Amino acid sequence: MDPGEPKFRRRKAERPEEILSAALAVFAEKGFAAAKLDHIASRAGVSKGALYLYFATKEELFAAVIDQAVAPDLRRIAELAAGHPGPFPDLARGFALLAPQVLQRPEVGGVMKMIVGEARNFPALARIWHGRVITPALEALSGAITAGQARGEIRAGDPRLYALGLIGPLLAGLIWRETFVPVGAPPFDLPSLAAQHVETVLRGMMEIAP
Repeated sequence: MDPGEPKFRRRKAERPEEILSAALAVFAEKGFAAAKLDHIASRAGVSKGALYLYFATKEELFAAVIDQAVAPDLRRIAELAAGHPGPFPDLARGFALLAPQVLQRPEVGGVMKMIVGEARNFPALARIWHGRVITPALEALSGAITAGQARGEIRAGDPRLYALGLIGPLLAGLIWRETFVPVGAPPFDLPSLAAQHVETVLRGMMEIAP
């Protein structure tokens, strides 16, 4: 944008990004049901009426938050898997380095906890998260595992189950952090968990020990 443009024009152009950032923080802190558009508008520094210019409903705002503020980081995992030609142990170890970096963002954990807690009352939230975040990562990892099986690297088995086995402990560690650490439980170090887990899983998956 031209730095010579009036400040109010620059501010207007920035408002959707500011609204999404505020909404992500409020959803992570309060959950979906308790998050009020008034809270989000106030944190973003706009009126509630201005917020409605960009997003018609809270559900629409949540979908935009996932698409623009959360999913891009999580899609890096899918892109890593989809763009890796092999061998599979290199991909798995790269995943173990990247995934904790993404999942350690406080907002990601807060939104995931919100979805786990509120999915029955707001199934649209689970559908958005599953379709735009979980499915791309799971399909990319499953595809890489299928390719590894075709190369003779990985034992016969359901690629999707193998992929879930790689992801599952990290999600458990994230939910632990968001649920039990605030009430005094000792945390798990996600990078250490990922690094140890991937070596254990590889020894079970590979036709020849990596």
